[in-house]
Order: sequence, then structure tokens, then C-alpha cells
Amino acid sequence: MAIYDQGDGHHAWPAEVATVTVGPDGIVTGWSEGAQRLLGHPAGKVVGRAAAELLADPEAPGPGFTDAREWSGTAALRHHDGRRVEVTLHIQPSLDGDGSARGLVVSIASVPGEPTPDRRMVEWAFSQASIALSTHTAASGSWQLNPAAASEEQATEPHTGTFTDEGFLHCVDRVADEATPMRYEHIASDPSFAPVRRRASLIELWPVRDPATGEVVGVGTAAFDSSDQHSARERLALLQEAGACIGTTLDVSRTAQELADLAVPRLADFASVDLLDSVLRGDEPVPGPVDTAVVLRRVAHQSSGARGKVPEAAIDLGGSDTYPPFSPPARSLAGGQPVLSGAGDPDFVRWIAGHRTRTARVEEYGLHSVIAAPLRARGSTLGVAVFVRAEGSPPFEPDDLILAEELAGRAAVGVDNARRYTRERTNALTLQRSLLPRDLPKQAAVEVAHRYLPAGTGAGVGGDWFDVVPLSGTRVALVVGDVVGHGIHASATMGRLRTAVRTLADVDLPPDELLTHLDDLVTHLSTDKREISSHEPYVVGEVGATCLYAVYDPVSRVCTFASAGHVPPVVLLPDGTASIVGLSPGPLLGVGGLPFECTELELPEGSLLAFCTDGLVETRDRDIGAGLDRLCEVLAGPVSSLEATCDTVLKALLPQSPADDVALLLARTRALHADQVAAWSLPADPSIVADARAQASRQLAVWGLEEASFVTELVVSELVTNAIRYGAVPIGLRLIRDRTLICEVSDASNTAPHLRRARTYDEGGRGLHMVAQLTQGWGTRQGPLGKTIWAEQPLPAG
Repeated sequence: MAIYDQGDGHHAWPAEVATVTVGPDGIVTGWSEGAQRLLGHPAGKVVGRAAAELLADPEAPGPGFTDAREWSGTAALRHHDGRRVEVTLHIQPSLDGDGSARGLVVSIASVPGEPTPDRRMVEWAFSQASIALSTHTAASGSWQLNPAAASEEQATEPHTGTFTDEGFLHCVDRVADEATPMRYEHIASDPSFAPVRRRASLIELWPVRDPATGEVVGVGTAAFDSSDQHSARERLALLQEAGACIGTTLDVSRTAQELADLAVPRLADFASVDLLDSVLRGDEPVPGPVDTAVVLRRVAHQSSGARGKVPEAAIDLGGSDTYPPFSPPARSLAGGQPVLSGAGDPDFVRWIAGHRTRTARVEEYGLHSVIAAPLRARGSTLGVAVFVRAEGSPPFEPDDLILAEELAGRAAVGVDNARRYTRERTNALTLQRSLLPRDLPKQAAVEVAHRYLPAGTGAGVGGDWFDVVPLSGTRVALVVGDVVGHGIHASATMGRLRTAVRTLADVDLPPDELLTHLDDLVTHLSTDKREISSHEPYVVGEVGATCLYAVYDPVSRVCTFASAGHVPPVVLLPDGTASIVGLSPGPLLGVGGLPFECTELELPEGSLLAFCTDGLVETRDRDIGAGLDRLCEVLAGPVSSLEATCDTVLKALLPQSPADDVALLLARTRALHADQVAAWSLPADPSIVADARAQASRQLAVWGLEEASFVTELVVSELVTNAIRYGAVPIGLRLIRDRTLICEVSDASNTAPHLRRARTYDEGGRGLHMVAQLTQGWGTRQGPLGKTIWAEQPLPAG
């Protein structure tokens, strides 16, 4: 199809060309598709009929279809719908091999000329339409564009236009094949448009049919500019993605980096996030806008270049910079609103010129447009986000300013949440570490090593704790526990429980009785917290905890355990056999009303006990049983020291970032040999007191401790006399030489002596007072067969 220029500025309607073959008898033998388009007659209605029937005026002079001669001229043919069609006919004989005429070949061409007024109106509407219109001819595969469509196509970069869009062309083919209208949105990939401001067109496609036959002969298209709608959808999608991608962790720097990663390259070519140092420390930020020169620290930046490299950055990560009051970042902080600036802004030029590195980056990468958006949350200023476009990208628009403000606002909430978490976590860690033992007390019963690791996730600091408490008679108490929950309240509860355990351990209660008293304390704490939580909802009303309490006696080499729902310990014997200690677990502390049971285990010297909390052995993909088995395997491996064993255990059992607090306490047992202990059984006879003093003095001479004889004889005399006078048989005397000298007197009575101040004329009551003054400590402990009174004094120098 062609459009003819008539010379007067108008376009004639395009001419159609068709071919028809006629037999020597004037009967139509062939009918082309062009003839069908021109006259509307389908081939089945024409072939086999006389060609003269096609003439609109058979009586008028014109062509003869039975004469085997050449003829050219104009004629009027009858269209299928009955109207006249003026055409030009060219008739030529069709010759066979010997030159004889076998029929006629008729070429029919429509006469170009003035279209009808209706057709001219269609032409004008097509050519003058403000929207892009086009038609696609199925037979020839050619396109006809109106000026608006042609202008739009010429304005695009090569290979980015609509007619090179494979998706659009596929839709054209589908419309032609399926004869069904479709809609397609073409998004220009022109790099001169910002990622959230790309040019978009919504294209309507419909099949074009031949009115005569109803067959699809082409496709019509109308394109509408949908750039604004597409941009709005892109901005909304970016904000929606920001809600899911920013603030995924409770880490300040990570949250800031998520903002920079999201903004580049969809909004900017370079983005940076600078925060106040107080925010990074978790302190309260500055309330309200910052209206002076401000020092900020770079915590995140991103570039549209190679990932991992940010060549546009003038400040390194972790570095600080002072922003003068006239700079866009400082202006945004002062006003509390985003600031749009660029190469045409004198303050922007002045700010860039004042920093040598920043000047070089601007010149090298053509940085020309900037948006500085303050990070403000809950009325406080946290920092500023800066978005920059480089050479090849258009300047920011006011819509971009709104988008940057929204992104910065969402990031600010995430940063503030992370800051608050950092503060709470720091406070909880400080409290917890202040409550945990820094240096374990010196004692001779066991060699110990320990580790404590806070949770590496957003779960918060937990209430795990451990302790080593020296007891009388060179014994030692080993404790590990875990308060249910996380946070500062769990840490505070842990501190109270640890203090209570130490207090109860000083009373020298058996492990099961100690846990019973501790269970009562937790029950009272729960009651108190329920009363507080009724007025302060953020306070957890229930308190629960687990605890494992063990007492090891190096004289008998017996370790007595009692558990309140805690993870059982693991023991490694000197022969390399590692196993889980079988305990009666008992209820959690705070349940109340249920008993606790003791388990005794005799241990060879050099046995290794491993106490831990569930954070070490239990993970999401591993239960406690499997974790304890793994702990046994690790302990059975070769190690050089207890400290190295701790590190090996943590490395083998923990992930990179543990989800719960971890407490680990290792204790290697020692034993007091027979030459360090002397014991005598005494009758309930006052005359035996002198003999007891003499035996004690002789034993001190054997140990080379003659200098301690005077004080020891006084202690033995007082304690044995009290046992004979106020106690019950059997009565025993025992001396223990270790880091100190310990004297113990036991009897079958449960009545404990009390230190009192004797009046002037009292004949008794001064013995225990002397014992307390002459020794560095004394006390009483209850046993299954009575009580034991002990006194401890330092060994003589040398």
C-alpha cells in the first residue's frame, strides 16, 4: 500500500493492485487476494463466472474479455457491496508454447485520487492524532505510523523503541493469529531516564478485518503515555520493598546499609548514610533538628558501579566528616526536611569546593544532583541519608524528593529500633557481666575454666550464669543455671538467684535442700512480679529458671548433684571415657511443691566435669540429646588444657552467631591424699580432751606445722569439749592440711552452737569467741548423721 501526494499538501487514498486471469471464453479462471481486497468478492463467488458480470455498466464501451488482444483503459467495476469502483485495467493475452492465445491476464489498479469526505476525515484524524497510532499489514508485514508515533519512535535510543520490543511484536502476532484485542505496556530502557522515572506507554492492540470477508488483514495499535502511572507504581513498589528490606536486623550499621542498597540504582547512582556517634553507641540522640555544623560518621554507602566498590565516596566507612551549616546535609538536619540541591546551587558548589577529595569525585564522576534527607524518628535526629546522581542520569525531580523522604523515614525507624536494642543489650550485658564471677575464688578441690557468650541475635541477653563456691572441709560447690526469658529483667533475676545460691551455699545445705529453698525464692519472685505487672504491663509476671548444683569433696572424691530441670553434666574419666551423668532432673524452679533428689558419683582423681546451659547443646536443628552426645565426643578428643578445651567445645558446638546465651564451666577434680588428712574417733569422756590435743600436736609435727600447734590445741580443746558437753556420740576429730589448716569436730547432735558475748561473771561462753578471734573462719554444717563444726587457719609462713 502507498499514499500518494497530490501536490496540494493533501494525501490521496492509497492504490490497490490486483491480478485476474480469464479464459478464452471470457470466464474467470483465477482471482488474486488483491482483487478480493479491491472488489470484495471472494474467489468462490467469481471463478467460473463471466468476467463481464464484474462491469458496473456492461453496455458502456470498454474492455472485451473474449477478444485475444491487448487493452488498457479505465472502467467501472461493481464492488461486492454494490458500489462502483473506478479502476485502471491492463488486459494482455496469455500465450502458450506455440504463440497461440490461451486466455487473458487482467491487471486491475484502483485509481488514485481524491478520497471521499469521510475517508479524508479518517486520514486527517490518523495523521493529526496526538496519540501514537499505527497499523500493521499482515500480508506485507509493513507498518504505517502517524506523525505522533513516528516522532515517538525517532526520539528513543536505538533498539529501545516500541517496534524493537520483542514482547510487543509477540503481542502483534497473537492479535493477528487469535483475532483478539490485547493490551501491552512498553517500558523504555533508555538510560537517560531515572530508574523510577522511565518512559512507559500503554498500547491497545486490536485486529483489523476485511469488511467483505471478515478475515483479519492487519493489526491496529494506539499508544498512550503511561509514564506517570508507571512511575507511581515503581515508587509504591520501592516503598513496599523498603518495608520488607530495611530493618531486617537489630544492627544499626546493617540497617543503614540496607537503605543504601535499596536506593542504588533505582533512585540514585550513589547513596550514603551518616549517623551521629551517639546513635552508634546506643545513647539517646539529639532531640529535634540539628542547627549547627555537625560531625557525622559514615556507616554505609553504595554505588551503581561494581558491587563492593564505591569509588564516588569521599569518606571511608567508619570515617567522620564535619558538614558546614550551608551544606545540603546540614541544611536538611537543621530544617528537618529533605533538601534538593545540585550543580546550580551556590551552596552546593561552595560545599564541594571546601573538600579536596569530594571535589575530585564530583569532577571525575560528574556528580550533579543531590538529595539530603534527615533520618528522624520519634522526634529525634539520628543522621542523614544522601542520594546522588552522576553524569548520564537526569537531575532529581520534586517527586524524587518525596520518595527520598519516605525511604529515609522508614530507615530512621529501623535505625532507632536498632539503637534502642543496642542500648538495652549493652545495659543488660553490663548488668549481667557485673553479676557473673570475674575471677573465680581459689580452692584446692578442682581446677576450673569457664566461658560465657551472649546471644548473637535479636533474642536479647539471657539469664545464664555459673559460679564456683568454696565450702568448708576443702569442698567446692559448682553451680550453673538459666533464667527463662531474655533481657534486662532476666539478667536482674539471674543476679538475685546467684546471690541466693551463694548465701545458701555458705549455710552448707545439701544440694537438694538448697534447691528447695531456691525454689521458694523463685515462687516469691513470681508473686512479686505478677503484682508489678498488673500496674506495669511491660514487666513479665512469671519467673522460671533451671539450676544444677553440685558439691565435690576431694577427701572422699564423691560429687553430689541435684538438678532443677537443668541440662545434665558430662563427665570425662581419666581413661578417656565420656558419658552423660544420669540425674533425676527435678522440676523447674518456681513450680513449687515438688521434691528434688540428690545423685552421688564417686570420681577418680583427674576426672573432668562439664556443666553448661542449653544454649550450647540445643539448636533449631539439633535436640539436647544429640548436643550432649556431641559434647561427649569433643571432650574425649585430645586437648592441651582446660582453657583450650573450652575453646574447642565452643567452636565445635556453636554456630557463627548463637541464638541463645551460652555458659560453660569445666572442672577437673583433685583429691586429698591420706597423708593430708588425719582423723580420730573420740569417746564422750571429758578426760579425752587432753589426749585429743596431744594427738593433734603430734600430727602437726609430722606435717612440719609446729608453729600452728598453740592455736590448733586451743581450737581442738574448745570444739571437743563442746561436743562432749552438748553433743552426742559418735564424736570425731579431723585435721586437713591443704592450702589452709582445717580442724573439724563432728557429733551426732543437730544442735548448732552460737557465738555470743559472755557477761563479766559468766563462767562459760568465751570458747567460740576465742576460736573466732584466733582463726580466719569457722562455721557449722549439717550432715545426715549430725553436725560438723570447723575452724580454718592459714598455714605458717614457709
